[in-house]
Amino acid sequence: MSDETSERTKPVVEVPEGEAPAELTIRDLIVGDGPEAKPGNVVQVHYVGVTFASGKEFDASWDRGVPFKFAVGGGRAIKGWDRGIRGMRVGGRREIVVPPRLGYGNQSPSSLIPAGSTLVFVVDLLSVVA
Repeated sequence: MSDETSERTKPVVEVPEGEAPAELTIRDLIVGDGPEAKPGNVVQVHYVGVTFASGKEFDASWDRGVPFKFAVGGGRAIKGWDRGIRGMRVGGRREIVVPPRLGYGNQSPSSLIPAGSTLVFVVDLLSVVA
């Protein structure tokens, strides 16, 4: 993890204006210069997630102080993450807007995420292990 990444603080997630997108949208807020996340890599990320409709936070690894670790493309995270993290470089911060079909679909995984929700995440990529 670079010094710059470790000195970052929890981001404030701003929901994009307009209608919720039907497709996965990715926007790099900070372009990293470290190793690239590819399918099969194990990555560590810090993230904040809000619902598109309300802008209310439903989860943040920052609050637990423990990054989330998963294998890209391994089916351990929602499909929007498996696709949205690909190509990201360590040190980067990315906004990922996940439509329901790539998130939790018509299920409500918690009282904070209504069924059919579009989700907005800001993700910091901390490390990539081949």
